[in-house]
Amino acid sequence: MNDSTLSPFDSLMPGQLLARGVCRHLASLDFVTVEELVPTAGLRVDVMALGPKGEIWIVECKSSRADFRADQKWQGYLEWCDRFFWAVDGEFPTDLLPPETGLIMADAYDAEIQRIGPETKLAAARRKVMTRKFARHAARRLQAFRDPGVRALIDEV
Repeated sequence: MNDSTLSPFDSLMPGQLLARGVCRHLASLDFVTVEELVPTAGLRVDVMALGPKGEIWIVECKSSRADFRADQKWQGYLEWCDRFFWAVDGEFPTDLLPPETGLIMADAYDAEIQRIGPETKLAAARRKVMTRKFARHAARRLQAFRDPGVRALIDEV
């Protein structure tokens, strides 16, 4: 296969394809999203979404049973969002997912919320911290996209 026949998706991992569909769907609900945000040391969320009223959602994308079973820290994400969701494809065994969490069915092109998890509102101070992290993460990504030479400086911070 030569470069002219490569799909833009060929370099993406299955979880990244799910994240793409999730982000597209959340945009249709007036949420803005960032991928791979670090809320605190040792945690990296797949998708963080900021809603029109300031609500913060975290979505973890799982592409297989093994991927889900390997995730031992998902409960640590709960204290960093108002709502938590899993995003999986149609082949995923959803009975593995905790019923008290949200569920999104997704593919690379779109997604659909199947179950809304409970809302646990963040404290005002935590919301301020997360909103600031979200904004800085998004701005860094945009700056690195516009000026790839600055990526090394951003990655050092």
